[in-house]
Amino acid sequence: MRYTLRQLEVFLATAHHENLTRAAESLAMSQSAASSALRDLEGQFDVQLFDRVGKRLQLNELGRSIRPKAQALLEQASGLEAALAGDEEIGHLRVGATMSVGNYIAVGIMTRYMLEQPGARVELEVGNTSNIVRKLLNFELDLGMIEGETLHPDLKMLYWREDELVVFCAPDHELAGKPWLTDGDLVQAEWIVREQGSGTRQNFEWALHGLLPQLNIKLELQHTEAIKRAVEAGLGVGCLSAITLGDAFRRGTLVPLPVPHRDFKRGLYFVRHRNKFISAGMRRWLELCRENDEGVEREGGSL
Repeated sequence: MRYTLRQLEVFLATAHHENLTRAAESLAMSQSAASSALRDLEGQFDVQLFDRVGKRLQLNELGRSIRPKAQALLEQASGLEAALAGDEEIGHLRVGATMSVGNYIAVGIMTRYMLEQPGARVELEVGNTSNIVRKLLNFELDLGMIEGETLHPDLKMLYWREDELVVFCAPDHELAGKPWLTDGDLVQAEWIVREQGSGTRQNFEWALHGLLPQLNIKLELQHTEAIKRAVEAGLGVGCLSAITLGDAFRRGTLVPLPVPHRDFKRGLYFVRHRNKFISAGMRRWLELCRENDEGVEREGGSL
């Protein structure tokens, strides 16, 4: 074999940091040792993996093509080492979740995971769908939990559970109490919605296809709680996941607005990079998600 795992570690760290000094620091190496490892890797195959742009090292086409293979190889080597030692670790996990899932579901699963395995660490990053997808593609996350589908060829998706968006308003809003909303009501309303790039915004636009050019989008906000507060204050009508609205509906601070002729149903999905090694921690996380959703309609399949 003409390369070492250490050389691959340096390659991946450099790809992530785009800087050899920071890559070396992340691996607890000297810069000269990291530089030598990267130089040897390229020299052994007479290739160049990075374009040098000032102090930045940007992956070129060849570097981008081998990055997922190198990542998968290192993770499999780590798994093999743990299996040979008879101690397959269920530990450090990097999970990305969209706002609705992260704030209302994933925190509870994370708590169970960490209580079940003392010393285990979970990094939970909550963001919109486009940010989660970008980090999965860059191997900055192990697993994503997102709203709606993404069609990137390097990602693999698994249906998790059904969700539904709900249109809502303050109890004293002029639309409150209507048996259902017409398309005319939807066009006349002032909307407070999620930002572009979020799964919720994507599903909102799909549900209201044909009306989008006529809709009055008054505010675009990045956080579900900010949208709920703005709607409670009477600034307009909102549309969020049913997951996020249960407590407010029970308290009566917000009320649902039926829109039966529009389809607001959607799926929640697990997603990972196709070349991502499925660790014991990832498998246990998926099991906990399934246990959390007993009684929720779902389909089979494997990630």
